[in-house]
Amino acid sequence: MEKNSFGNTGLEVSKLTLGCGAVGGLMTKGDSTDQDRAIAWAIDNGINFFDTAASYGDGVSEKNLGRALTGKTKGLVISSKVGIYESDLSDIAGAINKSIEASLSRLKLDHIDIYQLHNTLGRKDFRGQLHLDQVLDEVIPAFEKLQKSGKVSFLGLTAKGEVEDINELINTGVFSTAQIFYNLLVPSAGGAVPANYPADDYKMLLKKASENGVGTIGVRVLAGGALSGTEERHPLGMQSVVPIGSDSNYTTDVQRALKFKPIVEAGYASSLTELATRYVISNPLLSTMEIGVATLLELQQATAAVNKGPLSDKVLEKIRDVQASFVTSTH
Repeated sequence: MEKNSFGNTGLEVSKLTLGCGAVGGLMTKGDSTDQDRAIAWAIDNGINFFDTAASYGDGVSEKNLGRALTGKTKGLVISSKVGIYESDLSDIAGAINKSIEASLSRLKLDHIDIYQLHNTLGRKDFRGQLHLDQVLDEVIPAFEKLQKSGKVSFLGLTAKGEVEDINELINTGVFSTAQIFYNLLVPSAGGAVPANYPADDYKMLLKKASENGVGTIGVRVLAGGALSGTEERHPLGMQSVVPIGSDSNYTTDVQRALKFKPIVEAGYASSLTELATRYVISNPLLSTMEIGVATLLELQQATAAVNKGPLSDKVLEKIRDVQASFVTSTH
């Protein structure tokens, strides 16, 4: 698999990152033999970037990834994350230090290549609300201490929430990587959208990140599974998925996804998931795209789609026509 430069980190990362979260479910609920087989297959097929988080299965994902890797991480890039909860606000640095130690223990590593802030910025979510000044005054100093200690190589953030806050954090120069929400239904990180487009406007965040030397990870590229075109979910996967970036619900996202089906039926892709995958990698500003899976077959299909390469300008124009229809669509 081809690799791209990862912002200003000096790292080379595969175009496909294997996400180890609960939406796909393999690394949180799967059989250990299946997990080990998938990780080994990924490495054998040129995937060198693996992303997890302390919150994925309450540490289960990190533990399973650590077991599957058996400490053999030469040439690999491992990232994890910490989320700050409302109960942590009285001692944010302490919470971060406690979390990194637990993550290192579960992963069986002495350092993590990329350590990311996992909060929604400027908006309340299930963890509570973390304000920009708290990130600037408390999270960043704690992160930088971890970096100086050698426990973390590079710092990153999940670019979720208020785009103004995200931009300000990118402008600090502290964060070398950003997870950016980008898919067929939520395209605004890659290009301008109308003011009434039915999704968050990330205001061409990929361009902003690139200008600041920030490596970018496209996430939720299948809109949590909606871009498969079906509401049916694999038993290992998260059974109830809240859309991220979209202004709707999962059912509506599936209905919108099906609007792209004529492009597939015209022979430009073998499936909706292939179309969605190749759409994301068609943006040259994106360093890598991350996908979570329930099975080895899903990983193999995603790999095959990435290896087919970007979509043509003709297909991208057809996609833009469908996206434009969402502005006035009733679905």
